[in-house]
Amino acid sequence: MLNITKSLQDEIKSEGEKAYPNECCGVLLGTLGESEEKSITQILPISNEFSEGEQYHRFLITPENMLDAEKKARSLKLDVLGFYHSHPDHPAKPSDFDREHALPFYSYIITAVEKGKARDFTSWILKDDRSAFIEEDVIINEGD
Repeated sequence: MLNITKSLQDEIKSEGEKAYPNECCGVLLGTLGESEEKSITQILPISNEFSEGEQYHRFLITPENMLDAEKKARSLKLDVLGFYHSHPDHPAKPSDFDREHALPFYSYIITAVEKGKARDFTSWILKDDRSAFIEEDVIINEGD
């Protein structure tokens, strides 16, 4: 299960709208509770580093970006719990490309952006055998 505040959900959706018609991306920081329950307390927007001309359907977080995110999380006494990205004019479901580049444990939030407006908001976890994603329950909390 993934807990996230409404304000962080709105920030992710806003990032998707700003990046449209390209994909946005970023890192989810927070704490891991009992039974693998994840509470997202901060997001780190990352510049999509995928090659120009392909960003409308691909995103890339570089190893350098990831190292910076790990350092930031450590300084805040938080963990990297996952990633987010947008799907411009495409459903908020992981693609085969997403599955091929994902790792188990992490949450993968996808927000669908249709004609510039963020719509569906889902989260996914990759199975341990990497064969498929499982949709993750998302709890949207009103508080900050």
